[in-house]
Amino acid sequence: MGRLVGKRVEEAKVAVRNVRRDTLNDLREMKEEKMISENQFYISQEDLQELTDKYTERIDELGKQKEAEIMEV
Repeated sequence: MGRLVGKRVEEAKVAVRNVRRDTLNDLREMKEEKMISENQFYISQEDLQELTDKYTERIDELGKQKEAEIMEV
């Protein structure tokens, strides 16, 4: 059961990283098309990384909670 939780945690983290990659590509396009300034691009990039880190940490926390819950049973 613990392996299944670990697998699901990793899948969730991959999904978050994929969203980050797609969003970063969108931001780059917007910068190239002059829809946003270079400064705004870097600010958005930092915000995106902070969100990615936050949700990756939350996924890890939930995974640990679920593993602990399974071990109790």
